[in-house]
Amino acid sequence: MINTPAIALTELRKSFRGPGNTTINAVDGISLTVAPGEVVAFLGPNGAGKTTTLDMLLGLTTPDSGTVHVYGTSPREATSNGRIAAVLQNGGLHPDFTVAETVEIVASLHGRLDDVGTVMYATGLTDLAGRKVSRCSGGEQQRIKFALATLPDPDLLVLDEPTAGMDVDARRAFWSTMRADAANGRTVLFATHYLEEADAFADRIVLIAGGRIVADGPTADIRNMAGRRVVSAIVDDADLTELTRVVPGVEIIERRGGRTYLAAPDSDVLARALFNTPRAREVEIAGHNLEDAFLTLTAGATRAEH
Repeated sequence: MINTPAIALTELRKSFRGPGNTTINAVDGISLTVAPGEVVAFLGPNGAGKTTTLDMLLGLTTPDSGTVHVYGTSPREATSNGRIAAVLQNGGLHPDFTVAETVEIVASLHGRLDDVGTVMYATGLTDLAGRKVSRCSGGEQQRIKFALATLPDPDLLVLDEPTAGMDVDARRAFWSTMRADAANGRTVLFATHYLEEADAFADRIVLIAGGRIVADGPTADIRNMAGRRVVSAIVDDADLTELTRVVPGVEIIERRGGRTYLAAPDSDVLARALFNTPRAREVEIAGHNLEDAFLTLTAGATRAEH
């Protein structure tokens, strides 16, 4: 079925018991469709419901209501068929096995022993083959989990904080590998606290807060939801007074380090006015960034409790 979505979540809900016998709605009506081949970042503040949603997608948790389909089948069926695999934050590795033994054991379960060397090389584990898992750093253990997830050659890869604990070089190598996988058509859904990773890698961002989706769209569109661009310059008080007269709605955001940071409903008009101000210098225009959008769109979102 060519048009079957890679992921289809419909009105997912999941609640847990909270303090004082309250009920916390961890996931509160999430619906999401991801097409095959998409690379989607799943973002939100701590406690937003990301991990609970991913657990239901992977069949690790059963929703209270709603449906989950992975390529038209249940999560368990997709897992058993090798169509979905995951890199999770915690657990899953035996500390007394070596890295090579860990990869070989999982490879044997999928009939992929011939691919062990290739997978270990692609995930940067070749030099760690004889090291015990217990002696691997947190970032190295994440790379082991990534190797295990790619062994069945899944159509969908789910990543929950995949680069946690990795140093800069390891993170760069990880995303280089992921870009190659995505270029070959693999669907990727990943949650991360590193917003620059989402900005650089994702085609689409789904932003969740309070157990609900608050924004969903191409990365550039999500950035633009942050609102006004900020224009800054070194400018004296007299010129600032003139700017407030000629630029409708201009607002001084802050003054710091000799610079004045300004915003207006039309940032292009503001920038032109500064460029035409003889004594204004070092004019800079700060475009929208994902962090601004993240903070703007998740501000005030609360989880329902009863």
